[in-house]
Amino acid sequence: MSELTTAARPYAKAVFELAESSGTLDAWSEQLGLMAAIASAEGSAELLSSPKASASEKIDTFVEVAKGALNDKSINLLKSLGENNRFALLPDMASLFEVFKSDSQGEVEGELISAAEVTSEQESAIVTALEKRLGRKVKLVTKIDEALLGGAIVRVGDLVIDGSLQGRFQAMKANLS
Repeated sequence: MSELTTAARPYAKAVFELAESSGTLDAWSEQLGLMAAIASAEGSAELLSSPKASASEKIDTFVEVAKGALNDKSINLLKSLGENNRFALLPDMASLFEVFKSDSQGEVEGELISAAEVTSEQESAIVTALEKRLGRKVKLVTKIDEALLGGAIVRVGDLVIDGSLQGRFQAMKANLS
């Protein structure tokens, strides 16, 4: 876990608890996504980390770039982050917020990496099997990695299922060594 993620966790948790108690999870999700995108944009990242600009200049510029898309609570969060020179935490805060949100809704996000294109029927079967095994709703992000040679790898949280040919070859190599 990176230092930024560790530092972002209490902020993300506080925002999540506020959003959950006020029933504004989706709104905060959008707000944090926008703030993370602005903070990680090439020109913004340089300005926000510059020691030459004051905290108030950075906050004003950030709000101006957002063009009225931020609500008062989001602007208050920006002020708190800006005064503590913590704008770099926004991308990790947004990611952690989404994890907290998914957990609270009984969902988990996973990754399906396959050697070839996966049909919607295959993906649906994998999602169904994972949901049955984990007892939670699963959202999969699919990626293609031709280096796997064949098969697929599924990652959901700490669970990793390696059904790839590359994984089998590595296991065979380890057994023969």
